[in-house]
Amino acid sequence: MPRLLEDNIISLLNGECNDVLSLMVDVNSKRIHENITYSKNVFLPLTDICRNECGYCSFRRNPEDPGARILMKPSDAMNDIILADRYGCREALFAFGEHADETLQVSHALEDLGFGSMLEYLYFLCDETLTKTNLLPHSNPGILKKSELKYLREVNASMGLMLETTSQRIMKTVAHKKSPGKEPKLRIETIENAGKLKIPFTTGLLIGIGETVEERAESLLEIRRLHDKYGHIQEIIIQNFKPKPGIPMQDFREPSLVEMVKMVAVTKLLFPDVSVQVPPNLNRDSAQIFLMAGADDWGGVSPVSKDYVNPEAPWPELDELKNITEEMGFQLEERLPVYPEFLSEEFLSPRILEKIKGIP
Repeated sequence: MPRLLEDNIISLLNGECNDVLSLMVDVNSKRIHENITYSKNVFLPLTDICRNECGYCSFRRNPEDPGARILMKPSDAMNDIILADRYGCREALFAFGEHADETLQVSHALEDLGFGSMLEYLYFLCDETLTKTNLLPHSNPGILKKSELKYLREVNASMGLMLETTSQRIMKTVAHKKSPGKEPKLRIETIENAGKLKIPFTTGLLIGIGETVEERAESLLEIRRLHDKYGHIQEIIIQNFKPKPGIPMQDFREPSLVEMVKMVAVTKLLFPDVSVQVPPNLNRDSAQIFLMAGADDWGGVSPVSKDYVNPEAPWPELDELKNITEEMGFQLEERLPVYPEFLSEEFLSPRILEKIKGIP
């Protein structure tokens, strides 16, 4: 990536107030369409046991913790998915703690069900989803080997892994020092292998966990490098850190609105060919501003499940989402978990393509 481009991005991210306004005008002058998309989904947290102990996470539990979800039962998962189908949802979002099956309690629970690993169980649930409903699986299983990605590709319309940051320095801070799965090289390798396998992929950055402006720029440029090489990035999430009681980073400052606006605008300028998402439930009061900064997707919004990663932040009702979108002069449009430009034999397994053809 040319150094001139990197320097320019850093300059934009460091810009003053007037520069931010000019940046927003520039972004909107380059806007390709007036539609703001979202995916109607159901969130399925298969387990909240995780090998990582991130300083900002309130999702993870230890097996002995009261209320820990060792493993979501197949019947419970399918009941939620079938209910979501009745509500017209089209995305089954599967998420779980990374390498959870390294924990004895999770491993034993899987064995009791006849599965040898979390990935086998995930594959089974994705297969059941495709067989019994009109939902399409989108999985966020953490760091995977290339062979594991290939295995799951057959039953997933898309997959995702947040890069979060390329900063090796953050691995020594409270954010990631107890999280081997947040090693930047490992996450980049997973995203790159997804590119080699032509898997439509969602990634993104977590803003406000101690990274510098320069590190934010470097992280964006790394995603741009991967997309230029493989063309598989369908969506970039710019997510703001939110302090919560009880987490190690509860006293950290969350990124300001100006910081987030600059990040969203610069991301859209750098990725005119990729959707940019800002989670609306984490930004209820400022969501409309991000539309003016270049965001063009609200991500997954569920009428049947909460955001288990941010349970304190409920999803907006679809009527509310429609209103705040149209008030800014845009049109709200529902999408599948895989974007239209990836609906081809190059990016999807024959089974997924056939399924999409039959979805009402």
